[in-house]
Amino acid sequence: MSSTTIAAEPFDLDLDVSTTALIIIDMQRDFLQPHGFGELLGNDVSLLRSAIEPTRTVLDAARAADMLVVHTREGHRPDLSDCPPAKLNRGGKTFIGTEGPMGRILVRGEEGHDIIPELYPIEGEPVIDKPGKGAFFETDLHIILQNRGIKTLIVCGVTTEVCVQSTVREGNDRGYECVVLEDCVGSYFPEFQAAGLEMIKAQGGILGWVSSSQQAIEAIAS
Repeated sequence: MSSTTIAAEPFDLDLDVSTTALIIIDMQRDFLQPHGFGELLGNDVSLLRSAIEPTRTVLDAARAADMLVVHTREGHRPDLSDCPPAKLNRGGKTFIGTEGPMGRILVRGEEGHDIIPELYPIEGEPVIDKPGKGAFFETDLHIILQNRGIKTLIVCGVTTEVCVQSTVREGNDRGYECVVLEDCVGSYFPEFQAAGLEMIKAQGGILGWVSSSQQAIEAIAS
């Protein structure tokens, strides 16, 4: 047992590092690098890239503490058989499966689908390929966490209001305590970033807790 407390809102949370996992959501080239899917949709990727360095410091701390680290990637099979038409037909002028500067957009195995070099998984860190927004939908994430006795999720990644919040909602419904690190998540829309974090910690932590990279590192190290 390695019990500690992480300073968070709406109140501090007791956790055991041995039953805590770091979940890094969709830090993929297509979302964070110039000329990827995110930028082709007209977004400013620098708003997401600000989360890279804080996330890297938490990742380093988690690895040093031998915590479970899980990475996710949103994307689809090359034949797009797992991409529903309602999703496939969205995106304005740029669509999933079409050619982009880093290969076919959000298709598994393409350069743009992969995780950015700064946060690349190391051996032993599961990578969850998910067809939806939430990391639990049609994946084996829940069984991986159960097999390791995980109770608490420290959540980083993009985007705050979509894949991060979807995963937190799914995790909360499955009984996990979810802590979102505010400087380790990002949105293309600052107003969505603020609202997304407020929704998580509202009403006494209706979905989970909000903390920061520094608070997480201190808790892990202690």
